[in-house]
Parts: sequence; structure tokens; C-alpha cells
Amino acid sequence: MNTSVKAAKHFRGEFTVPGDKSISHRAVIIGALSYGTTIIEGFLHAADPLSTISCFQSLGVSSSFDENKLRIFGKGLHGLKKSATLLNAGNSGTTIRLLTGILSGQNYSTVISGDEFLVKRPMKRIIDPLQQMGAAIHHSGSMTAPLTIDGRFPLRPIIYELPIASAQVKSAVLLAGLFAEGVTSVIESEPSRDHTERMLNLSSTQSNGKTVVSITGGMELQGRMFLVPGDPSSAAFFIVAGLILPNSEITIRNVGLNPSRTGFLGILKKMNGNISIENDRIIGGEPVGDIVVRSSQLKTNMILDGAIIPNIIDEIPILSVAAAFADGSFTVSGAKDLRNKESDRITAVCRNLKRMGIDVEEFDDGFAFEPKNNFLPQDFHSYGDHRIAMAFGVAALALNGESTIVDSECVSISFPAFWDIVHRLQH
Repeated sequence: MNTSVKAAKHFRGEFTVPGDKSISHRAVIIGALSYGTTIIEGFLHAADPLSTISCFQSLGVSSSFDENKLRIFGKGLHGLKKSATLLNAGNSGTTIRLLTGILSGQNYSTVISGDEFLVKRPMKRIIDPLQQMGAAIHHSGSMTAPLTIDGRFPLRPIIYELPIASAQVKSAVLLAGLFAEGVTSVIESEPSRDHTERMLNLSSTQSNGKTVVSITGGMELQGRMFLVPGDPSSAAFFIVAGLILPNSEITIRNVGLNPSRTGFLGILKKMNGNISIENDRIIGGEPVGDIVVRSSQLKTNMILDGAIIPNIIDEIPILSVAAAFADGSFTVSGAKDLRNKESDRITAVCRNLKRMGIDVEEFDDGFAFEPKNNFLPQDFHSYGDHRIAMAFGVAALALNGESTIVDSECVSISFPAFWDIVHRLQH
């Protein structure tokens, strides 16, 4: 499917974005491993979290939707049943990586795979620590899915220092630690998303400038209620639209403001973005607030690298679009992991920026460019990647004419209503 996007004079309105994808995944996972019923409000009804539900259904965990609430009927730590079929994680890296941690602690073998894009994504980063814990994980030969996991219970507890910041790897090891004898610890030099720690009420300590998160094997989990805030990564696309389109003002209600997720807001503010937070509060251990955005003349001359990269890795495509309509140069480096997402996002961003007429220099771990004026409408390619499709859908709003987003249906992975909201708010 292709979507046409016409130029917008301005962007105005008040709305919410779908529930946080990372929290939705983890609420299902924790609910499945808990005793009793877990109720999730604000669950993201999109392809990725639904893949997590589907996998747990194959493992014997039932669920139901009722009055905008998702109920997970947990089986406890040791209640998962061997699946009769291959587990299909779809396009979801979170599903395959976090479930591999859990399946490593079972006393049976499981095969898990995904779609044509997921089977190209690297899995060595989870295979290494989980094999140290005692699981045997067989792969395609290139450290990619399908994965055959020969589980072991109990696993060995380990102390594992992340080579690069990754919330998925951290979470996979911590979840595997539930099935280990003793305490499993993960050390990170740079902060990554901390939803797993918050939702499991894990404590962390600081040592020599590093963060250590630990979990004790056998910790019993009880069914509870999760309130899922709006996804800040989904909000980022509309925030940039509100900044780059003239005479615009939008309010996005109930957005998650976890500090490990909102580095992009600080960057946009440094770019002279008029962004404010109202009604900030804590819900279910997560900071939440309303984001108000007004048109701004953005300025950049910015280099994004180092410790900020893990915090903004998903927002780099839309930050690049913001920079394309700003004054000054823009450089991203130290972001090689962008090549291992749903697409090679470095190449995808560079190719689409070039279609706009921008001279982009592509590096192994990033890119650099200086924006120009008088962009023309274009056919932008999503490369099957929801964040690329949405980022250049926003760019299309600020071009003079009508553009086309090729293979635009991939937004269903995280934001099925994205195009509907775009067309509703543009004027």
C-alpha cells in the first residue's frame, strides 16, 4: 500500500498517541509469568505487541480483551507449556529477544522466528549471555533467527556487562535470571530504557560510573494492573510536525516521560523548539505528562554522538527530518546499531534525504548533512520500516505539493492510526 501526503499549511489539534510499545510488551510478559490475572489498560493494539500475545498463547497463556482492558491469565514462573508449533515473533525484535531469555529457563526446546525482516536482525547479543547462563541456542549460522532454544532449569546466575547499551539485551538477561539459582546482575556503562526494572520493582546501584541492575531467581510475581502511557516515540513524529509547519499548535495528552526515552525532547529544545510539559504526574511508576508544541524556527549545528545515542536511537530518523528544515549542519555518529533495526536506518534516512535534494554524507556509524531550501515533493520509500515511513510522512507535510510514501502499511507495527491522525490534523 502507498499513501499520498499533501502539503499542510499548519498542524493543529489535541489528541493522544497509542500506548507505549515497550511497556505493552513487558506488561504482557510479566503478566504471563505472574500468578493470577494481570489487567492492562492502554495496551498498544499494534502488530508488535500482538506478536508477544500470540507467542504466549502458543505457550499456554490465555488472554482476553474487554472494555479497553487486556487481561492476561498468568501461569506463574513454571507454568509455560511447550509449544506444539514454531513461535512467530513477526517483525518484533523485542518479542524474540525477551522471550528467548524466558525460554532459556524452560526444560524443553523451542523454535522461535519471525518475518523476512526479523530473520536478518542480529541475535548474537542475546545468544552470548544466555549461553553463559547454561542455555543452548542454535541459530541459522549467521547468528540470526530462526533460533532453537534448548532450555535449562535452573540457569546459572551471571554478572554480565553489556558491550553496548541495549534495553532488549538487558531485559533478556534479567528475565532469564528469574529462572537462575541466585542473583543475576547486568552492568551498563551507558543508560538504556529501564521499563523492565521499574515494572519488576528491581533496584539498581552505581559503581565506578556504571549502573548495576540485579534480579533474584525464583522471585514470585503476582497479577496486577498496568496503566500504559502514550508512547513518546510515537509522539515524536507529531512533535516535529508541529515544530516545522507554520502557525501550528498541538497538545498530546498522557505521554510517557521516562527519562530514558525523552532525550529527543532535549535535542529539539536545543534546536529552539517551543515545547512545554503540562500536567506532569506519576502513573504506575512512570512519569507522564501532556506535551504542548508550537511552530518554531529550528536551528541546529549539532553533532549527536556518545552517551545520548542509546536514548534517542529510535528517534534519529525523525530528528533528521527536523534538522532538514532547520538552519545549520547536522551530524550523527556512533549509531551503527541503526543498521540493525527493521531496516538499515542509516541508509534509509540518507536515501530519502537525498530524494529531497539534500547532499548527505553517509558513514559506517552515521551521516552528516546541511539542509537546503525549496524541497520538492517526492516518492519516499519506507523500506518496510515503520519509523522511516512515519518520519518521511512528516517531511512530506512540509513539502510544496503531494508526496507518496511507498509501502506505508508498515506503520501498523507500532501506530496503525498514524495516517488517519496525519490527515485529520493537517489544514
